[in-house]
Amino acid sequence: MTYDSEDVQKILQIALTRRQEGEFSREQLIEMASELGISSDILEKTEKNWLIQQEEERSKRTFNAFRRRAFGTHFVSFIAVNLFLILLNLITSPSYFWVIFPILGWGLGLFFHWWSVYQSKSEDYEIAFQKWRAKI
Repeated sequence: MTYDSEDVQKILQIALTRRQEGEFSREQLIEMASELGISSDILEKTEKNWLIQQEEERSKRTFNAFRRRAFGTHFVSFIAVNLFLILLNLITSPSYFWVIFPILGWGLGLFFHWWSVYQSKSEDYEIAFQKWRAKI
């Protein structure tokens, strides 16, 4: 029976998961790589790339949390101020619902803020992320 490289990778991944539920040491990683015929140079480069990728993902999670908190603050302000304006409108001029104009205007801005926060696959997201990363 023969296996392609993808099948070998899946089988080994399952076997490693079953073999040891805990963590592997770096020495064990090097030993497994040598048993698989992977040179130490390739393993080291791959490990560095993986670590960089993990750091990038952690930074993006932190950035997303920061943006969501900022949006939450914006949303709470929107609700509080507009509830006050609705009460003011009902008390001062109940026959004319003028408060709809600030609600719609601010609501449009709130929508665009929501859109920018929850769209994480765009070029604008990457630009914002790089600016945020430069600040920290």
